[in-house]
Amino acid sequence: MTLHAKPEASDLPEWRLDDLYAGREDPRIELDLEAARQANADLVELKGKLVAARADPRRLGAILARGVTLYEQATNKLWAVGAYASLQTSVAREDAAWAKFEGDMRARASQIGAESLFFTLEINQLDEAEIEAALRTNPEAAHFRPWLRRVRLVRDHELSAEMERLLNDRAPALSNWSRLYDETLSRMAVKVGRENLTLPQALNRLSDADPASRKTAAQGLAKALEADTPILALCLNTLSFEKQVEDRWRRFSNPAASRHLANEVDHESVQALEEAVVEHYPRLSHRYYALKAKALGRRSLDYWDRNAPLDQAQPRQYDWQEAKSLVLSSFDQLAPAFADRARSFFDQPWIDARPRAGKSSGAYSHPVTADKHPYVFMNFMGERRDVLTLAHELGHAVHQTLASPLGTLLADTPLTLAETASIFGEGLVFDRLLEEAKGAERRLLLAGKIEDGLNTVVRQIAFHRFETEFHAARLEGELAPDHIGGLWLKVMGESLGPSIKLNPGYEHYWAYVSHFVHSPFYVYAYAFGDLLVEALMEKRLEDPKGFAPRYEALLAAGGSKTYVEALKPFGLDPRQKAFWERGLGRLERLVDEFEALG
Repeated sequence: MTLHAKPEASDLPEWRLDDLYAGREDPRIELDLEAARQANADLVELKGKLVAARADPRRLGAILARGVTLYEQATNKLWAVGAYASLQTSVAREDAAWAKFEGDMRARASQIGAESLFFTLEINQLDEAEIEAALRTNPEAAHFRPWLRRVRLVRDHELSAEMERLLNDRAPALSNWSRLYDETLSRMAVKVGRENLTLPQALNRLSDADPASRKTAAQGLAKALEADTPILALCLNTLSFEKQVEDRWRRFSNPAASRHLANEVDHESVQALEEAVVEHYPRLSHRYYALKAKALGRRSLDYWDRNAPLDQAQPRQYDWQEAKSLVLSSFDQLAPAFADRARSFFDQPWIDARPRAGKSSGAYSHPVTADKHPYVFMNFMGERRDVLTLAHELGHAVHQTLASPLGTLLADTPLTLAETASIFGEGLVFDRLLEEAKGAERRLLLAGKIEDGLNTVVRQIAFHRFETEFHAARLEGELAPDHIGGLWLKVMGESLGPSIKLNPGYEHYWAYVSHFVHSPFYVYAYAFGDLLVEALMEKRLEDPKGFAPRYEALLAAGGSKTYVEALKPFGLDPRQKAFWERGLGRLERLVDEFEALG
């Protein structure tokens, strides 16, 4: 196996955001905020006219077309300013001026956007037949039918106009709890020997080839998280209580219901997914970690060895150009158009990959708006996992650009489909690596693929179960950090199995999972997307040439179709438990091959 030195930070790209705005004082910011304010002012002139025109389909169709167009225009301007503030702040968490700017822009956007709250409320006063009759008279309005469908989903959970305005006006202040959480983690210094590591660096060290290095990093991270747990627990407790109150007023039956509604899935479908994964715990995670322990000459593994390489040699390192080549060539095998779209992100300064102090952990592709382009954010450290993360985020970026002709409102994709292109991108790169691997190298790659699958499916469903238990317990009152840690140990122990020891300190590891704070009940979407992609991969094998155009059509549909409609051309139905078991079976076969190669 060829080894390469860890990539130099100076060789890694940083984005430039000046095609959005040139800085906090860029006059285009005020111009865009004013344009959003004016669009909403024009929209307010339609107040009451929707209901007044309900008996006149032609007039109602014209008002809907005008109204949704103004709504989208305001959305584009507000989201562009918000995206700029968020993107810039995510690489400057230690800069108080950027933190203030982000908070101020969020507050101003909230106030401007509040003027349009009446619009969706008034749409939901109309009957279904009245809307359909209006759409039949006006093609421009009919274009927005999928968005109107999604607006109508929340009809039974809306509050009065005054209450909706109150929630909107207080949202910027509430979001400061998320900001406090982010800033606490970004300032964290993890003491590892003589080094002070950032959170991303410490997490990356848990995959180090040296067992002692993994152990000291894990213990250092546990101490750092423990020190900040009072703040992080307060953030989680406060936001979950706020959610609890709002859910009660909106008459949601359970804490995950609002997320299911946004994803256009029903509780039973997610429950079927969860049950299928939990039933496979013994055959997947429990079995694999027992095999891994045996391969490492151990009876069991400490939690910091869960993602350890199978040998103590330094793992293969990739420089930025190698990662770029692997991703683009893999995308090209699917269809040259996919590679071409991904290539533009390398040709332009649209990727920020260089780890540095003050930069947030994690990775994402921010779509901004449909009339702009996405930006890709990650912390590239040269590991195989980083190459797959690059493919993952560029998959998102390709998806976002394919859907952009629909406009911002229709391009916005529910989480049930949002992870499809990203996980598919990872799969393409992995298949490319596996094709070229032989013998021991193939076994190492299989281990990596299995562990990625376990992290994406089993681990994320365990996260979902942790959130479910936490929110249920929060109904009885605030949870102390040790109570939260106890729930974490219980749920993660069930998913990992008896071959993983949850040593002292692991009870604090819930605290860095930002989805719990930023996007409650988001995490099951990763398992949903991964198993959905496994099914799509099988379909590609059946008909490689016919697959690409159908897949492109799926991505280009953005949020204009439900996941059931989007997958119908492939003959797939995720509402059936058998669908999830098919994907889990593919992962189980990888474990079979890993065992056979041992």
